[in-house]
Amino acid sequence: MGSMTMLRATEGRLTRADRDAVPENGLRHELLDGAIVMTPSPGVPHQRVSTRLFLMLHAVVQEPFELFIAPFDVVLPTGDVLIPDLSIGRQSDLTDKDLTGVPVLVVEILSPSTRRRDLGDKLTAYRDAGVPHYWVVDPSVPRLIAHDLVDGGYAVVADVSGDKPWTAPAPVDVTVVPADLVR
Repeated sequence: MGSMTMLRATEGRLTRADRDAVPENGLRHELLDGAIVMTPSPGVPHQRVSTRLFLMLHAVVQEPFELFIAPFDVVLPTGDVLIPDLSIGRQSDLTDKDLTGVPVLVVEILSPSTRRRDLGDKLTAYRDAGVPHYWVVDPSVPRLIAHDLVDGGYAVVADVSGDKPWTAPAPVDVTVVPADLVR
C-alpha cells in the first residue's frame, strides 16, 4: 500500500473548494487542518474489518441516525472535510452529498499509510469538532480502542484485543469482538 501525500497552500489554508478541485486520481482526498491529505485505497484486512463492522452497526442503528461507509464526506464545523471509514450521523445533518455537522460516532481502521494520522491529527480533529465517540480498530492485532468525549478531551473507555468482547453503551448497543472482525 502506498503512502499518504499532503498538499499545503503556500499562503493561508486550503478550503473545501480547493479539495474539490483536485482531479480524481484513485486516492481519497481529505481536508485536514488546511491541508489536502491524499491516501491510497485500503487493502484487504482493512476492507474486511470495515465490511464486518458495517454489518454489525447496520443491524442496530435506528432513526434519527444513519450509518455510512467510506468513501463519504463528513464536513466538520471546524472546516475539516474527512472521510472516516464508518460514521453514524443524524439524518437531519445530511445533504445530498455529505454529512454536515458532528457525527455521533466515527470509526477509523488503521492501515500502514494512515496509522499515524488516525491516532494523531484525525483524533484531534474529531475531538475539536466535538465528536462524542471515536473508535479505532487495528486489524493487525486485532484491537479496538474506543474513545468518549469527556470535558473536551477523549477518554479511552475500552481497549480490547483478540477474543475479548466489548459492549458499547452508546451511541448504539453493540458488542464487538475484535478477532471476529478479521476472520
